[in-house]
Amino acid sequence: MTPETAALPALTAGVDEAGRGPWAGPVVAAAVILTPDSEALLRAAGVDDSKALTRARRERCFDLIHDQAARGGLWFAIEAADVGEIDTHNILQASLRAMSRAVAGLPLRAEHALVDGNRRPDLDCPCDAIVGGDGKVLSISAASILAKVARDRLMADLAARHPGYGWERNAGYGTAEHRRALESLGVTEHHRRSFAPIRALLESDTISS
Repeated sequence: MTPETAALPALTAGVDEAGRGPWAGPVVAAAVILTPDSEALLRAAGVDDSKALTRARRERCFDLIHDQAARGGLWFAIEAADVGEIDTHNILQASLRAMSRAVAGLPLRAEHALVDGNRRPDLDCPCDAIVGGDGKVLSISAASILAKVARDRLMADLAARHPGYGWERNAGYGTAEHRRALESLGVTEHHRRSFAPIRALLESDTISS
């Protein structure tokens, strides 16, 4: 338990998102409420910031979190903001909207929320933003894992429908493989047209035509 969580209500949700940087796909957010028992179990299992874990370890932790939820040991919700919302409102606002939906989607009403980062979403409960919270607060770590794995799986599904971009490997990030595919295959409906590399490519196509 960190100083930030020492005196918080029992129904405190940890909140995080995944997918702010990619050129394609939605941004996904998760909210998690732990019990003392599930907190001890997840800590013993090595649940941590998703970025600090290997893919295999994230998958195992993801399954463990789901198993605990099925047993009534914790509660979570996963929500997203799609590409249209990202392009309309910008990626920061879309991320905050997805986090708000995740908290609202919890089976129990959160009494408090702890959010990774320095910006607070609009919630119906008190909320604290904690920079580096995904490595400091276990419920935020759990949320980071849920959001990351859920988004990776979604991008793998999209990759099967739009082969060639390597989304099953790069999750929509701007890798060399992804850039080459954009040049040869073009922009899809899942690309973030407000992002500079995609916007530049579209503008280039307009000029050349």
